Amino acid sequence: MTCPLLSILFLTLLLLFLALFPGAFNCCTKVSDEIPKGILRRVERFEIQTADALCHLEAVILYIEGRKFCVSPRIRKVKKWMKKHKIPRKKTHGRKHRRITKKKRNRNMMKQAP
Repeated sequence: MTCPLLSILFLTLLLLFLALFPGAFNCCTKVSDEIPKGILRRVERFEIQTADALCHLEAVILYIEGRKFCVSPRIRKVKKWMKKHKIPRKKTHGRKHRRITKKKRNRNMMKQAP
């Protein structure tokens, strides 16, 4: 009799936690200190993960073809690239989001072409 009640209580608490902290299980746990050449051109969107209560590591999360890559925000190439793709001052769950459109990506590639 107590076991089903405890299970329901645990499930309720788990669902409440997930509702209050949606990003808690989506944090980068380690980052790369190097970034392969040319990868920044293929980034579809990115997020900045701050070291706060949910995620204990600063990172830049790059989304490329549906995959996520966690890199250090201290990499000079990444810092320079992020300055070009400024992020609005909107704060969502400790992360800042920025979607890069194909038009903007093509425009940036045209600027870089000789």
